[in-house]
Amino acid sequence: MQQNVNQPIGMEAEEDFAALFEASLKERGGDGLLKEGEIVKGTIVQVTKEFAIVDIGYKSEGQIPISEFTSARGEITIKAGDTVDVLLESRENDTGMVVLSKEKADKMRIWDEISAACERDEIVKGTIVGRVKGGLSVDIGVKAFLPGSQVDIRPVRNLDQYIGKEFEFKVIKFNKKRGNIVLSRRVLLEKQREELKRETLKNLKEGAVLKGVVKNLTDYGAFIDLGGIDGLLHITDMSWGRIGHPSEMFNVGDEVRVVVLKFDPGQERVSLGLKQIQEDPWHRADEKYPVGTRVKGKVVSLTDYGAFVEIEQGVEGLVHVSEMSWTKRVKHPSKVLEVGKEVEAVVLDIDPKAKRIALGMKQIEQNPWTLLEDKYPIGSVIKGQVRNVTDFGVFVGVEEGVDGLVHVSDISWTQRVKHPGEIYKKGDEVEAVVLNIDVENERFSLGIKQISQDPWETLSDRMPVGSRIKGKVTKVTDFGAFVEVEPGIEGLVHVSEMKDERVENPRDVVNEGQEVEVKIIDINSTDRKIALSMKALLHEGEDDYREYLRRQAEGSKARLGDVMRDKLKK
Repeated sequence: MQQNVNQPIGMEAEEDFAALFEASLKERGGDGLLKEGEIVKGTIVQVTKEFAIVDIGYKSEGQIPISEFTSARGEITIKAGDTVDVLLESRENDTGMVVLSKEKADKMRIWDEISAACERDEIVKGTIVGRVKGGLSVDIGVKAFLPGSQVDIRPVRNLDQYIGKEFEFKVIKFNKKRGNIVLSRRVLLEKQREELKRETLKNLKEGAVLKGVVKNLTDYGAFIDLGGIDGLLHITDMSWGRIGHPSEMFNVGDEVRVVVLKFDPGQERVSLGLKQIQEDPWHRADEKYPVGTRVKGKVVSLTDYGAFVEIEQGVEGLVHVSEMSWTKRVKHPSKVLEVGKEVEAVVLDIDPKAKRIALGMKQIEQNPWTLLEDKYPIGSVIKGQVRNVTDFGVFVGVEEGVDGLVHVSDISWTQRVKHPGEIYKKGDEVEAVVLNIDVENERFSLGIKQISQDPWETLSDRMPVGSRIKGKVTKVTDFGAFVEVEPGIEGLVHVSEMKDERVENPRDVVNEGQEVEVKIIDINSTDRKIALSMKALLHEGEDDYREYLRRQAEGSKARLGDVMRDKLKK
């Protein structure tokens, strides 16, 4: 074939290349043109600092920012000669190059994969990357939405705890055009739970020991996931010891071994126990803690009547307020103890069946009352201050923590004391005699009146029967009048001893406060009674004269004055 000399050199070659290129495109199918928006294969022909040059078999090459081929660590993941899938965004830009994108190609492929997974009802994996309104954002290759209600089977208060974690999800809504993907983790968990539940129910029966995971804590117990079904471990079944809150023993997520106490298949309610797996510490408590044993423990509770002390987990003893001190009057245990304090005590009594131990703290030390008998023998005199005044007596301080009681009846031999406060007040110093010491009941009896002799014992010496004395009327009654013959000592003038004639009303004869002269006709020191007479004085001279006449008749030369003196001597 002869060459046209007028044709420019090289033009034929260019036409041949164009023809070959068009033929190549036709071999691809269709109209022979690459369509924008399609994913095509390309070859890396050059890698620069900023771009990767890619040949897709088109008349010009394309360039893709090198950042699309850079890993999270900053490493370039391609080299010349590598084959990559890219998205043809435009067949030519202002510089005549093909516009390509590796990232968009990856996303389109992911969308296709997710679409296919939806059609096949498959599971997708993704990482939760952040919080969004109403739920969480998940990276599954593209951004997807996980509603808060689909995060877990139970409502979740703190969604932030899931950020950064990878999970499996079910696609429950997919719209490629709108770029909208909605995921659910709850659907998968419910399915897993149902499968676990079927397996768990095969082994679930009363008495069975199972493993579970603490799912939730409340004030009254812990919910344990046994595998698809929850059981309640009540706080009273967690430990033989005292527990204030389940959080003292467990955290959510802890694995525990429990025993089934009760199972209701109809309601699917399961009651669990933990302490029942262990031996009850009370079974051999009497062997471990016989009466008299010294023990150490921690105060776990205070009441008005005492303190409960835990001497081992599950075994508590009561220290009654009366067993806390030999000498101090403990009004409330909080004055001596506090919760959490370690104390030492002695076992006073134990009843394993009733799960009761009586403890004493004061028994750790010697009872000071046992020393008092030697220190203060009966009859000894002590001095002390009045520490308290009551209706029935006064308490006198003997020594630190030890008070003696002076009963109202032991304050005075003669004075009628209606209330001790009439005579004594707190702080008064008094002397008293030790009357009795009751070590067992911790009672110390004192007497103030015993400091001096009982005036009734010598009354007959001072005022013999027949004596003529003066006194003041202190009280007038229907049956007579009381006359004070000495301070605090009274005698009675009976109505029959007032006059020779019958007296209907003693008030017609004497009045209160009146001074009268009487004669002592009888003294009973034991019963502390004196019989007085007013009418005896009226006949006193007659009796003396009759005695004088009798003596004269017998030949006596005694005069009347001698008879009267002899009578007084008697």
